[in-house]
Amino acid sequence: MNINLRKRMGTFVLCAFAAFSATAWGANAAAGKAVYAAKCKACHGANGEGNPAIAKMMKVEMKPLSDAAGMSEADLKKIITDGTGKMKPVAVSGADLDNVVAFVKTLKK
Repeated sequence: MNINLRKRMGTFVLCAFAAFSATAWGANAAAGKAVYAAKCKACHGANGEGNPAIAKMMKVEMKPLSDAAGMSEADLKKIITDGTGKMKPVAVSGADLDNVVAFVKTLKK
């Protein structure tokens, strides 16, 4: 294999890895905490422990989000955007959704 071709292949692999990294690991938990505070905190509490008054009013058991932190990102995104049980879907998408999921992952025990 000639050296020019190797350099071009190496550049391609590096660019592909950088693009994948920006997508897969580009989520920002700190930014997600701000979105969480605006859209989730009222029901799920500041640290994901659940709001007992909301749980009582809705007659549900709210499990701590630290339990959900072990779920896959895809499953968390589906629950957030589609809702589950009595939880309504949350209007969040794109980078904000990725960031919220990254924040929830930080709540893992």
